[in-house]
Amino acid sequence: MRNIIIVGAGPAGLTAAYELSKDKNNQIVILEECEDVGGISKTIKYKQNRMDIGGHRFFSKDDRIMHFWKEIMPLQGEKALDDRMLGREAKLEKGGPDPEKEDNVMLIRNRISRIYYGRKFFDYPITIKAETLKNMGMKKTIQAGFSYLKSIFFKRKEESLEDFYINRFGKVLYSMFFEKYTEKVWGRHPSKISPDWGKQRAKGLSIAAIIKDMIYKIFKIKNNKNAETSLIEQFWYPKYGPGQLWERLADIIVQKGVTIKKGYKVEKLVKENGKIKSVKCMANGKKEEIAGDIFISSMPLKDLVENIEGEKVPKNILDIASNLPYRDFITIGILVDKLNIKNETTIKTLGNIVPDCWIYVQEPEVKVGRIQIFNNWSPYLVEEPEKNVWIGLEYFCNENDALWNMTEKDFKDMAITELKKMKILDDKQEIKDAHMEKIKKAYPAYFDTYARINELINYLNDIENLYCIGRNGQHRYNNMDHSMLTAIEAANNIKNNIKDRSNIWNVNTEKEYHEIKK
Repeated sequence: MRNIIIVGAGPAGLTAAYELSKDKNNQIVILEECEDVGGISKTIKYKQNRMDIGGHRFFSKDDRIMHFWKEIMPLQGEKALDDRMLGREAKLEKGGPDPEKEDNVMLIRNRISRIYYGRKFFDYPITIKAETLKNMGMKKTIQAGFSYLKSIFFKRKEESLEDFYINRFGKVLYSMFFEKYTEKVWGRHPSKISPDWGKQRAKGLSIAAIIKDMIYKIFKIKNNKNAETSLIEQFWYPKYGPGQLWERLADIIVQKGVTIKKGYKVEKLVKENGKIKSVKCMANGKKEEIAGDIFISSMPLKDLVENIEGEKVPKNILDIASNLPYRDFITIGILVDKLNIKNETTIKTLGNIVPDCWIYVQEPEVKVGRIQIFNNWSPYLVEEPEKNVWIGLEYFCNENDALWNMTEKDFKDMAITELKKMKILDDKQEIKDAHMEKIKKAYPAYFDTYARINELINYLNDIENLYCIGRNGQHRYNNMDHSMLTAIEAANNIKNNIKDRSNIWNVNTEKEYHEIKK
């Protein structure tokens, strides 16, 4: 019998437990600091409304992940509430459950996200079409065109994220749609950020790729791999938000014999003879030490390395880990009866609100970075979606900075003021309710000592019985599916006694944009 200790009950930790529970010789314990599961993919329930922390599209280019999700939560076989009420067409799965009658159901939703800039909407990612050119205006369009041509013939050496974007979009489009937003997210100008972030999150995306995609769609052209390439237009989404799926998976693995200990904060990892021997936890005000044979960690690399005791961590490794940067996250839900911005699309919506799931806010005079419209993710996130609009404003900050330390009342007042300044709400509009949530270390960042992360990875790979998985567990800006794949690869290595960890760290290193499908 092998004792396997998993730190963290987010997507990576739960997936690892699920895969390893297939072997009856594994005794698995998950230690979760919070009182709920799902990590940053959990769903917050506030009164009768639900908030998705950061917005989570269930889409993967890896069929294993798509099948995994579908097994846990079957696709809808009948229309969701809003599609029924509006008479909208909807993609359905034959024999799938009816979301109006059953809760364990995955909805199929349309991917609509736009940029809000200059009080106008632009597609996200940016597209080249008549509406885009009209909103930009003739002068700006001409400037953008010449700027892009210059970027083709005079490539910058990519030493920063700014170089990365200008090489692909030109300086004018970069300044309009990337510069200020990126600075909001990371708290630093793109000229001070490694180009690795762009390679990680915008792989293969450029004006050239967008034009090629447009031509493929118009003329139905196949690419040289005989497969059509396009941006995803739909994604899956649990009826009650992403946390519903992770709660469901947690129930499944508990039935398989996995133990999930909530409220267990791992404070130390005891290392002896090149292996982790045990973890020391704080739970319910008491200290507890838990021994194991194999340890899988999805905790932030900074915390992991700083808390190793027994065998001293080399100074250079400790320095790298201690200075890895993160961005923290605050989201505030605002409940209103309507939005002031008009739906000028052809898409029908309840209350005729704009159809976006996300709105990327490029307006420089406000601090908000993105706005979620929960009604459009799933009508079941909102109490009376035909009467209420439930939106989530997302702010990026550093723990203990001015934003983080604002009182909840002041923060709500600021958020409402910004919505009115952008004309998203009317100046005299009544706010029905509001709720704030704070998330630490939501975004691992690619600057400071991140440039030396391979030294840290090599050190961790030498710890024979330790496997690092997930977003924070690898300090990589992964999506849910990537975090799950790191867990699947780790479980496979454990099952087959594979010592090489490179397959785990190589997840999400392909060179294509993460929302392109073939």
